[in-house]
Amino acid sequence: MGQIEWAMWANEQALASGLIYLAGGIVAVAGQFKNWEFGAYGIAAGVFVSLLEYPRSKRKKGSTMERCGQSYFTPVVKAFGPLTRNYYVRSILHAGLAVPGGFLLATILGTVCLGIASIIYLLAAIRGEEWRPIEKKPETQPRITETIKRPPENPPPRPPPEVRRKQVDEGASGYTNPAIVADEV
Repeated sequence: MGQIEWAMWANEQALASGLIYLAGGIVAVAGQFKNWEFGAYGIAAGVFVSLLEYPRSKRKKGSTMERCGQSYFTPVVKAFGPLTRNYYVRSILHAGLAVPGGFLLATILGTVCLGIASIIYLLAAIRGEEWRPIEKKPETQPRITETIKRPPENPPPRPPPEVRRKQVDEGASGYTNPAIVADEV
Protein backbone atom coordinates (compact mmCIF):
# COMPACT_ATOMS: atom_id res chain seq x y z
CA MET A 1 0.00 0.00 0.00
CA GLY A 2 1.33 3.46 -0.88
CA GLN A 3 2.29 6.15 1.55
CA ILE A 4 -0.06 9.00 2.35
CA GLU A 5 0.91 12.35 0.90
CA TRP A 6 0.06 14.62 3.82
CA ALA A 7 0.50 17.80 1.80
CA MET A 8 -2.59 16.97 -0.27
CA TRP A 9 -4.68 16.71 2.91
CA ALA A 10 -3.15 19.88 4.32
CA ASN A 11 -3.88 21.77 1.10
CA GLU A 12 -7.56 20.86 1.14
CA GLN A 13 -7.83 21.63 4.86
CA ALA A 14 -6.08 25.00 4.50
CA LEU A 15 -8.19 26.03 1.49
CA ALA A 16 -11.40 25.26 3.38
CA SER A 17 -9.99 27.04 6.45
CA GLY A 18 -9.26 30.17 4.46
CA LEU A 19 -12.80 30.27 3.14
CA ILE A 20 -14.27 29.69 6.61
CA TYR A 21 -12.00 32.37 8.05
CA LEU A 22 -13.13 34.76 5.30
CA ALA A 23 -16.81 34.04 5.95
CA GLY A 24 -16.38 34.54 9.71
CA GLY A 25 -14.61 37.85 9.09
CA ILE A 26 -17.43 39.04 6.82
CA VAL A 27 -20.02 38.16 9.47
CA ALA A 28 -18.04 40.01 12.16
CA VAL A 29 -17.57 43.17 10.10
CA ALA A 30 -21.13 43.21 8.72
CA GLY A 31 -22.59 42.66 12.19
CA GLN A 32 -20.30 45.30 13.75
CA PHE A 33 -19.28 42.88 16.50
CA LYS A 34 -17.27 44.10 19.45
CA ASN A 35 -13.61 43.93 18.31
CA TRP A 36 -14.78 43.76 14.71
CA GLU A 37 -11.23 44.73 13.69
CA PHE A 38 -10.28 41.09 14.17
CA GLY A 39 -13.02 40.31 11.68
CA ALA A 40 -11.43 42.66 9.15
CA TYR A 41 -8.14 40.84 9.77
CA GLY A 42 -10.00 37.55 9.24
CA ILE A 43 -11.16 38.76 5.81
CA ALA A 44 -7.61 39.67 4.77
CA ALA A 45 -6.10 36.47 6.19
CA GLY A 46 -8.84 34.31 4.63
CA VAL A 47 -8.28 35.81 1.18
CA PHE A 48 -4.50 35.40 1.51
CA VAL A 49 -4.72 31.77 2.64
CA SER A 50 -7.28 30.91 -0.05
CA LEU A 51 -5.11 32.40 -2.81
CA LEU A 52 -1.98 30.71 -1.47
CA GLU A 53 -3.65 27.30 -1.18
CA TYR A 54 -5.67 27.31 -4.40
CA PRO A 55 -2.93 25.80 -6.60
CA ARG A 56 -2.48 22.11 -5.84
CA SER A 57 0.91 20.51 -5.63
CA LYS A 58 1.99 17.76 -7.99
CA ARG A 59 1.90 14.30 -6.45
CA LYS A 60 5.00 12.14 -6.28
CA LYS A 61 3.29 9.20 -7.97
CA GLY A 62 0.25 9.07 -10.17
CA SER A 63 -1.65 11.91 -11.70
CA THR A 64 -2.82 15.11 -10.05
CA MET A 65 -6.10 16.75 -10.97
CA GLU A 66 -5.50 20.44 -11.54
CA ARG A 67 -8.08 22.86 -10.15
CA CYS A 68 -10.02 25.03 -12.57
CA GLY A 69 -7.99 28.20 -13.19
CA GLN A 70 -5.05 26.98 -11.14
CA SER A 71 -2.61 27.86 -13.91
CA TYR A 72 -3.16 31.58 -13.20
CA PHE A 73 -2.12 31.28 -9.53
CA THR A 74 0.74 28.81 -9.95
CA PRO A 75 3.29 31.37 -11.29
CA VAL A 76 2.62 33.61 -8.27
CA VAL A 77 3.27 30.76 -5.84
CA LYS A 78 6.38 29.73 -7.82
CA ALA A 79 7.70 33.31 -7.77
CA PHE A 80 8.00 33.43 -3.97
CA GLY A 81 10.27 30.35 -4.03
CA PRO A 82 11.06 28.79 -0.66
CA LEU A 83 8.57 31.00 1.18
CA THR A 84 5.69 29.18 -0.50
CA ARG A 85 7.25 25.85 -1.51
CA ASN A 86 8.58 24.80 1.88
CA TYR A 87 5.97 23.22 4.14
CA TYR A 88 7.79 24.22 7.34
CA VAL A 89 7.30 27.85 6.31
CA ARG A 90 3.64 27.25 5.43
CA SER A 91 3.06 25.55 8.77
CA ILE A 92 4.48 28.49 10.71
CA LEU A 93 2.69 30.99 8.46
CA HIS A 94 -0.71 29.34 8.96
CA ALA A 95 -0.21 29.03 12.70
CA GLY A 96 0.68 32.73 12.90
CA LEU A 97 -2.27 33.78 10.76
CA ALA A 98 -4.65 31.73 12.90
CA VAL A 99 -3.83 33.33 16.27
CA PRO A 100 -5.64 36.72 15.92
CA GLY A 101 -8.84 35.00 14.78
CA GLY A 102 -9.11 33.30 18.16
CA PHE A 103 -10.12 36.56 19.83
CA LEU A 104 -13.48 36.78 18.04
CA LEU A 105 -16.29 34.22 18.11
CA ALA A 106 -17.15 34.63 14.42
CA THR A 107 -13.64 33.68 13.28
CA ILE A 108 -12.80 31.00 15.82
CA LEU A 109 -13.89 28.12 13.56
CA GLY A 110 -11.56 29.33 10.81
CA THR A 111 -8.80 29.64 13.40
CA VAL A 112 -9.21 26.06 14.60
CA CYS A 113 -9.34 24.70 11.04
CA LEU A 114 -6.25 26.70 10.05
CA GLY A 115 -4.44 25.40 13.13
CA ILE A 116 -5.24 21.82 12.08
CA ALA A 117 -3.95 22.57 8.58
CA SER A 118 -0.77 23.95 10.15
CA ILE A 119 -0.24 20.70 12.05
CA ILE A 120 -0.80 18.62 8.90
CA TYR A 121 1.68 20.80 6.98
CA LEU A 122 4.22 20.28 9.75
CA LEU A 123 3.76 16.52 9.43
CA ALA A 124 4.19 16.78 5.63
CA ALA A 125 7.38 18.81 6.11
CA ILE A 126 8.79 16.28 8.56
CA ARG A 127 8.16 13.53 5.99
CA GLY A 128 10.14 15.49 3.39
CA GLU A 129 7.33 16.69 1.14
CA GLU A 130 7.58 19.94 -0.81
CA TRP A 131 5.25 21.94 -3.07
CA ARG A 132 5.86 21.27 -6.77
CA PRO A 133 3.93 22.93 -9.59
CA ILE A 134 1.82 20.91 -11.99
CA GLU A 135 3.42 21.33 -15.38
CA LYS A 136 1.37 20.64 -18.47
CA LYS A 137 2.86 18.04 -20.78
CA PRO A 138 2.49 18.64 -24.50
CA GLU A 139 -0.10 16.25 -25.83
CA THR A 140 1.21 13.97 -28.53
CA GLN A 141 -1.28 12.51 -30.93
CA PRO A 142 -0.39 9.08 -32.29
CA ARG A 143 0.10 8.96 -36.03
CA ILE A 144 -2.33 6.87 -38.01
CA THR A 145 0.45 4.68 -39.37
CA GLU A 146 1.46 3.70 -35.83
CA THR A 147 -2.04 2.80 -34.69
CA ILE A 148 -3.19 0.83 -37.74
CA LYS A 149 -0.49 -1.52 -38.98
CA ARG A 150 -2.63 -3.52 -41.34
CA PRO A 151 -6.39 -3.25 -41.67
CA PRO A 152 -8.41 -6.48 -41.47
CA GLU A 153 -9.01 -8.26 -44.77
CA ASN A 154 -11.98 -10.42 -43.80
CA PRO A 155 -15.28 -9.10 -42.50
CA PRO A 156 -16.39 -10.23 -39.04
CA PRO A 157 -16.67 -12.94 -37.80
CA ARG A 158 -13.05 -13.65 -38.58
CA PRO A 159 -11.56 -17.12 -38.33
CA PRO A 160 -9.05 -17.89 -35.58
CA PRO A 161 -5.43 -16.79 -36.25
CA GLU A 162 -4.17 -20.34 -37.02
CA VAL A 163 -6.78 -20.77 -39.77
CA ARG A 164 -5.93 -17.38 -41.22
CA ARG A 165 -2.28 -18.43 -41.45
CA LYS A 166 -3.25 -21.58 -43.35
CA GLN A 167 -5.28 -19.56 -45.81
CA VAL A 168 -2.42 -17.19 -46.47
CA ASP A 169 -0.03 -20.13 -46.92
CA GLU A 170 -2.38 -21.97 -49.31
CA GLY A 171 -3.13 -18.81 -51.24
CA ALA A 172 -6.86 -19.29 -50.80
CA SER A 173 -9.03 -16.25 -51.07
CA GLY A 174 -11.97 -15.66 -48.79
CA TYR A 175 -13.05 -17.75 -45.84
CA THR A 176 -13.21 -21.51 -46.04
CA ASN A 177 -14.54 -23.73 -43.31
CA PRO A 178 -11.67 -25.79 -41.90
CA ALA A 179 -14.04 -28.52 -40.64
CA ILE A 180 -14.91 -31.33 -43.02
CA VAL A 181 -18.57 -31.26 -43.93
CA ALA A 182 -20.11 -34.40 -45.35
CA ASP A 183 -22.89 -34.01 -47.87
CA GLU A 184 -26.10 -35.72 -46.87
CA VAL A 185 -28.12 -37.11 -49.70
